[in-house]
Amino acid sequence: METAQQDAARLPRLPQRKLDNIPGDYGTPLLGDTIPFLKDYHKLVTRRAEKYGLVSKGSVLFQRGVTLLGPEANEFVLKDPEHVFSSRAAWNPFLEKLFTDGLMLRDFADHKFHRRIMQQAFKKPALASYLDRMNAHISSQIQPWQTGETLSFFDHIKALLLDVGAQIFFGLDMGPESDKVNKSFIDSADASLAVLRLPIPGTLWHRGMTGRRYLEKFVTDLIPQKRASETPDFFSELCKAAEEEGGLSDQDVMNHMIFLLFAAHDTTTSTLCSIIYLLAQHPHWQDQLAEEMASLDKDSLDYDDLAKLEKTSWVFRETLRMRPPLTAFPRRTVKEVTFQGYTLPRNTLVNLSPLFTHYMEEYWSNPHTFDPERFSDERAEHKKHFYQWIPFGGGHHKCLGLNFAELQTKTFLFHFLQRYKVSLKPGYEMPVQQVPLIMPKDGLPVVLEKR
Repeated sequence: METAQQDAARLPRLPQRKLDNIPGDYGTPLLGDTIPFLKDYHKLVTRRAEKYGLVSKGSVLFQRGVTLLGPEANEFVLKDPEHVFSSRAAWNPFLEKLFTDGLMLRDFADHKFHRRIMQQAFKKPALASYLDRMNAHISSQIQPWQTGETLSFFDHIKALLLDVGAQIFFGLDMGPESDKVNKSFIDSADASLAVLRLPIPGTLWHRGMTGRRYLEKFVTDLIPQKRASETPDFFSELCKAAEEEGGLSDQDVMNHMIFLLFAAHDTTTSTLCSIIYLLAQHPHWQDQLAEEMASLDKDSLDYDDLAKLEKTSWVFRETLRMRPPLTAFPRRTVKEVTFQGYTLPRNTLVNLSPLFTHYMEEYWSNPHTFDPERFSDERAEHKKHFYQWIPFGGGHHKCLGLNFAELQTKTFLFHFLQRYKVSLKPGYEMPVQQVPLIMPKDGLPVVLEKR
């Protein structure tokens, strides 16, 4: 085990509390800024930046830490050439028992080993192979969606993407298991914010752990048949890799598959809810995308078609600028480090905010305006700093599934926007939860109309 990994393993469970040299405050006694954090994280971070600057200390969910804001801070923490910042130590207090040893909860050499195996699922040949199944499944599943009356887009898209992920990564048609698996993922994610972590029935934590146990059994029961089969899905490939590579147990396989399915469908659910909401608010963009897709003059997408959907790419990127699924990236320092004159002691909880960076006027013109053309080659606002647009993170932990997310999003929009126009009720504004992921609080009620 390398030194940085050993240092991370020796960190206390709770982060450093002595941050005297950092400007800021710890909010109200006991709760700190937990309530503002849960209510509107972006507003909290913006207010603290106005008061203290781009480096400040605070307290959320009973943990003191330091928030570093802006592209320079993002680069400093995410590139991490000296292996100072532990992702595992930062996430474990929230996710350890819910998404045990997922790739995001691994560090340094251990993370590199597991990432190399997992990235097979996201290379170009694999992505191209997913498209045939994805095209057929999405096209057939959205065909019966009701028109002319209110439809909960969140419920429909989450179920659809879970089914797509199960087919592609597990080689399964979910059938009657779908609702239970979906609920288990929702309960597990919600439990990451549980304050009371006791097995008391009815609590967030109890529901989350019940969901985790169900997912463990669901995945573990499939491992023997996946080891013995030659099915063209990532689950079978991972089981083979476990035997060929060594050092990968059935427990590792189970943990990776649970986290993969969660990450692959929950983050894209967030993205598509935001895209549909913004397109419904801006119907001229909705029509432009439908026209762009119709110009391909085909019933389904090929892999090479993805690059031709230029305006769709702009909308995808602008949505992720305004509403990145993950609004904070936490890390813990495994040793003392200095940033812009401030000393961060060993075991300091460090938070980055992609949401804050994505609204900085130094980098984005009229950042509160939905303006996909800012990503065009002519304007290229996103190229002022390599770390100014980070919905997928960066550095060692940059999201493995970024190309999959774009492929899945474009494939859904290709079929959806050529079939339906989407609108909102007059005066509707989507209420949003920002943590743990950006999601609509009310299911995003929309009205569909056939084109």
